[in-house]
Amino acid sequence: MRKRIAQHRQDRGPEWTTVEAPLDLCSALSRIPSDGCVLLDCATLWLTNHLLAEHDLEAEAAGLLTALARCPAPVVVVSNEVGWSIVPENVLARRFRDEQGRLNQKLAAQADLVLGVMAGLPIVLKGGMPAGAA
Repeated sequence: MRKRIAQHRQDRGPEWTTVEAPLDLCSALSRIPSDGCVLLDCATLWLTNHLLAEHDLEAEAAGLLTALARCPAPVVVVSNEVGWSIVPENVLARRFRDEQGRLNQKLAAQADLVLGVMAGLPIVLKGGMPAGAA
């Protein structure tokens, strides 16, 4: 994971500020200035951290949605669609898949624009793409 994070930082360049908030994302979002912009990468890992810490996922998701709504800056949330595969064999993996699906639905309901990306191509699921964004 450290190598992945280092590669992401290198790919993004020095003009990006990286904030590591594996559990307390709400607090990190509350400190974003209105002239900023947030790339939350990613909701899937955030959920995994809370699941493995045995936190109340419904309460954590509610807090995240509130923090996103209150954030004065634009926020882009990256998440994974994990429900398009086979149903996992073990209980933990099935719970994760179900919880991720619920979180994605809640994030999408609150978002103005929802895109799926398949084979590097954006697919508009909700809202409209800004001109020249594709």
